[in-house]
This record gives sequence, structure tokens and C-alpha cells, in this order.
Amino acid sequence: MKKEIDTSNLEFASRCVHGGVYIDEQYNSVVTPIYPSSTFYFEGPGQTSGYDYTRTRNPTRDALEENLASLEGGAGCTATSTGMSAISSALHLLPENAHIVAGNEIYGGTFRLFNSIMPNRAMQVTQVDMSVLNAIEAAIRPETAAIWIETPSNPLLNLTDIEAVCNIAKKHKLLTIADNTFLTPLLQLPIELGTDIVVHSTTKYPNGHSDVVGGAIISATTEMAEQVAAMCNALGTTCSPIDAWLVLRGVKTLSVRMRAHEENGNALAKYLDQRPEIEQVYYPGLTSHPDHQLACRQQKGFGGMLSFDISGGEERAQAFIAQLSLYSFAESLGGVESLIEHPASMSHAAMTPEGLEAAGIKPCTIRVSAGIEAISDLIADMEQAFAAIA
Repeated sequence: MKKEIDTSNLEFASRCVHGGVYIDEQYNSVVTPIYPSSTFYFEGPGQTSGYDYTRTRNPTRDALEENLASLEGGAGCTATSTGMSAISSALHLLPENAHIVAGNEIYGGTFRLFNSIMPNRAMQVTQVDMSVLNAIEAAIRPETAAIWIETPSNPLLNLTDIEAVCNIAKKHKLLTIADNTFLTPLLQLPIELGTDIVVHSTTKYPNGHSDVVGGAIISATTEMAEQVAAMCNALGTTCSPIDAWLVLRGVKTLSVRMRAHEENGNALAKYLDQRPEIEQVYYPGLTSHPDHQLACRQQKGFGGMLSFDISGGEERAQAFIAQLSLYSFAESLGGVESLIEHPASMSHAAMTPEGLEAAGIKPCTIRVSAGIEAISDLIADMEQAFAAIA
């Protein structure tokens, strides 16, 4: 007998564990099975089990999509092959010659897509300071189709007032798409604040173990979810069953991991904020952050991402990074291990010098993804690195 659990009334942590699990009716597995089959046989003409080809639908991917839609409060979800395939698939929902308003400080891969690839489809993007609502409204044209929201921004953790931007979008009948990768649905719910679509790189916190790449698109309405599923099927951007299984495994511990990431991120931000070598720390959990009050209002926490500017320019930034041992010098984020990187030459290298300057990303800027190690060890590693470059 199939086990049935109504996850809609469960707390977030319980939904992480139980969402999309109980689909094995033969052996009662407590872990969602992997269905690696590329194709499924028909029982007769037009008669299927509900599955015919894995690019279109797969039971393992369905399980992950059920889980993520529940966590984000959406009507449906499509899991994709990477975070960038989630973003590009969402953009394909827009009409030809569409115009998008976006922030001037966004993930480097998104910047590259907006400025190097999408113009070939006659799609134009105007990037503005998303903290200035008048600037957003002023950028809207007759051909504007969507507003792209990334909050907190990458890498400087600037915030966008989601509800206020959604109100502008509704006034002009525009689609709103929010990248919620930095905070996850544990700490921020863009759909609850009015957005139409939420995208994720599930490579990051949902998976949490740096061993898979994936993405997700969660829609606020059933109609939009169906459009997204059809688009991803047509583009071939859906994720594999094994990748879906790995992400679903990671999601089970999302609640406890995010709290650990946040605790360490907060402690590191406070530690760096009092170091004489540091010119500025970017972390919304600090009361000195210009968006701290907005963070308290629209977020349920501050997350495990932070950035800082070190005095002495790029040479000193690279020297400091080279002295660290516990922090892996690597791109990506959201894994259990702490990562450190130099945005201008790594995650945001696709941005032009003018784009970097407009975004406020400096040669001395360093980004940290706080892992779940003991905070005393993480701080001790930074202490010895500061001593080494003194």
C-alpha cells in the first residue's frame, strides 16, 4: 500500500525530508528510487503509465519537482540541467524583441547571457540600480516584458525590495523572475512577495555537497508551470534522473545546513568587520549594512554568503587567499565546505570592466561561501592568513 503524507501542513524542515519521497509502491523504500530509464514502454496505443520519455517526464525528477515546489510555495516546478539552463529556459518564455530590466550587479554568467547571447535573439537588457525604484520604472519601455530580480545580489549582497518591484511590474503588466539561489526558500519566499517565477541553481544550497550541477524553475501558477515544463521539454534543458536524485538527497538536510551556513556567515562577517585590514564587509546581517532593515523585513535570515574589500588592492587580495588552507580557492557556493574566490577574475570575469565598475565589484573584493565547519577553525585560518601577509 502506498504511503501517503500531506506535506502541505508540515513545517519547512519536515517538508525537506518527506517531500517527493513515497513513490515506491513495490518495496516501500524510504529513499526515492532512481529511475534511470531513458524511455518507458506503452501499454497500448496512446496508453502509458504517465511516462514515455525522460526528457519530458521522469519519476525521480517529478519527486524533486514536487519537493521544490512545496518549499517555494509554487504551483509547479521544472528541474533543469544547470542553474544557467534554468535562467536561459525562463528567458525563452519571453517574446522576440523583448526588453528586460535587471540589476547592474548580478551573477557573471547571467551578465554574459544578457549581454552576449540574448541580444542575438534581439532581446535587450537595461541594467539599473535595483535599490532605486524610480530607476526601475524609468527603464521600462513599451517592449519591456520582464523584470529580473537577484536578491541578495552576487557578490556584494545588495538587496532589492521584492514586493515593491512586483508592484511596479503588475502596474505595467510585466513578468517578474527572481533568482533565489543565495537564500533558498528557507530564508526567502519571492512568490509569497509577488513574483511570477523563481529560479535556482540547485548546484548550490539545495544539493549542498558540491557533487552535482542542476537548476530549477518554480512557477506561481499552474498555467505558468505548464508553459515552463513545455519550454524545457522543447529546449531539452531538463535534468537527468541521477542528478535529480542527488539534489533530492541534499534537500533533506537543507534546513539544518542553512542554519549552520548562516551562523558561520554571520560570525565571519562580524570578525572581518573589526579587522583593520578590511575596508568594507558586505553582509546584510550587519546593522551597518544599508539594506539591513529591508533584510529583516523580507528575509527570514541573512544566509551564509558574504564579501569584503581588503586594503592593498588585488595583489594583497590574492596573497591573502593563497595563505588560507581550510577555504578552498574555488568558484561556486553553498557546499558544506567553505569556499573563497576573487569575483573580478573568477565568477564575474565575464563582466566588462565598465560592468564591474558599475556594479561596485573591485579588484580587492573577495567573496566567501561559509561552510559548516567549526567557526573557531574558520576564524583561526583567517587569523594566520592575515598574519602571513602582514
